[in-house]
Amino acid sequence: MAVSDIPLDPRSITVERAPEIAEPPRRRRARRIVLIVLAVLLALSTVPAYLAWSAWSGWRSVERVELSDLLQGSASGTNYLIVGTDSREGINADTVNAGLILGEGTAGARTDTIAVLRVDDVGVSLLAIPRDLWVEIPGGKTNRINAAFAFGGGRDLVQTVQNQLGIGLDHYLEIDLAGFLGLVDALGSVTVDFPYPAFDTRSGLNVAQSGPVELDGPTALAYVRSRRYTEHINGEEITDPTSDLGRVQRQQRFLRGLMAELGGTRNPFTLLDALDAVAANVKVDDGLSITEAARLGLRIRGAEPITATVPTTRYITPGGADVLVFTPESEQVLEAFRG
Repeated sequence: MAVSDIPLDPRSITVERAPEIAEPPRRRRARRIVLIVLAVLLALSTVPAYLAWSAWSGWRSVERVELSDLLQGSASGTNYLIVGTDSREGINADTVNAGLILGEGTAGARTDTIAVLRVDDVGVSLLAIPRDLWVEIPGGKTNRINAAFAFGGGRDLVQTVQNQLGIGLDHYLEIDLAGFLGLVDALGSVTVDFPYPAFDTRSGLNVAQSGPVELDGPTALAYVRSRRYTEHINGEEITDPTSDLGRVQRQQRFLRGLMAELGGTRNPFTLLDALDAVAANVKVDDGLSITEAARLGLRIRGAEPITATVPTTRYITPGGADVLVFTPESEQVLEAFRG
């Protein structure tokens, strides 16, 4: 055929389609697997962004206390003043032991716990400060250290700790009873070892066994707030005679259990639940960023803190108040938190 005989109209050209070749079943399966893996990776890649956004949203709702002009800081570590208050705001009437919690009244707030948490190259240390420590508070008056908080809130308490104990503070964290309950329940429980079965009818504590016990929110709260801690020992009921000092030691024991629980938690959504549970019931200083808070969380997760209590001795004031004052051994303990 000559070139001139080739039709020029494309519509006149007939093209025969090549027969379809079926894709091998193994290749189809492989392609599906690849697509599924890609889909999973894509979904997982959105989780960090979601977690970061959720954490940021929760952090933004935390109330700030203006303390940047007061905090002196620590030279070789970071000191956090940890304050637990007995504010009943946010406690519902149907909460377990609500009658015992709310029965003491809802007005105002006092300190249930005062402690300095120190993080440095050595590790994590926790110094418990007895609420009945007799010191000079802002205004030139001498009173129990928890009166500084009662009269002037976090600002007066920060000044008192720095001036009277000589400990420079970097940050401030405050949590109330509702926040405490929410934190423990978000984690599920906190395990505390009981040498003997124990109870306190005033706080609602009732642990019928010895050994490791998983405490839920209400039971944990009853434990750390117990002032009439009574143990069943060899058929007798023995009430702790050390009063506030024994209470401080139990609070330290609980905090060690809490850190262990945080350290064992690998589910990020559980940690988000914990943040959401306390966000509305926590206050921090105005200089604490979410980055610093996250760094603190990573340091204390699973940590076994070195615990100490300010050495004190009993003292009866001229007015008849039964309080605690420093001893010659106090300086050595305090010095470890001053550097």
